[in-house]
Amino acid sequence: MTIELTWFSVLRERVGKDQEEVEFEGGSARELYARLDALHGFDLPIRNLRVAVNDSFADWDLALSDRDRVVYIAPVGGG
Repeated sequence: MTIELTWFSVLRERVGKDQEEVEFEGGSARELYARLDALHGFDLPIRNLRVAVNDSFADWDLALSDRDRVVYIAPVGGG
């Protein structure tokens, strides 16, 4: 299945683009993040992130479906 990803903040900097589509064999938002972390080397634990699926905050164990839109939201710093 195809998952549409939108990247913000430090994750966007690591990936080097705002959006991408990835092929995913199926599973949860947690499993997808683990795969993407291994690919991109985010070094951000899940406990420091939120996940949104199809424009709503979601549980990490939510099973993803074809064409879902996923955003992993990292903490924002500044001052």
